Amino acid sequence: MSSDATYNVAADELRQFIEQYEHLEAEKKDITEQQKEVMSEAKGRGYDTKVMKKLIAMRKRDKNDLDEEEAILDLYKAALGMA
Repeated sequence: MSSDATYNVAADELRQFIEQYEHLEAEKKDITEQQKEVMSEAKGRGYDTKVMKKLIAMRKRDKNDLDEEEAILDLYKAALGMA
């Protein structure tokens, strides 16, 4: 196999990776736009989107980690007279 053939194969493969990545970037942009539309609709119906985003982040986390964090938060709030 000549070095030109190796270069062509590598260039084609590289181009495929780059085009695949660019396609995914375009999809990500579309999805982000759809997420904004969902939040805009929720806000229009009176929901607090800041709180919704916090809930979404919480749902992604491990339940044990979340429970531990909430327990520490409650402890700190009690120490500051906020509970």
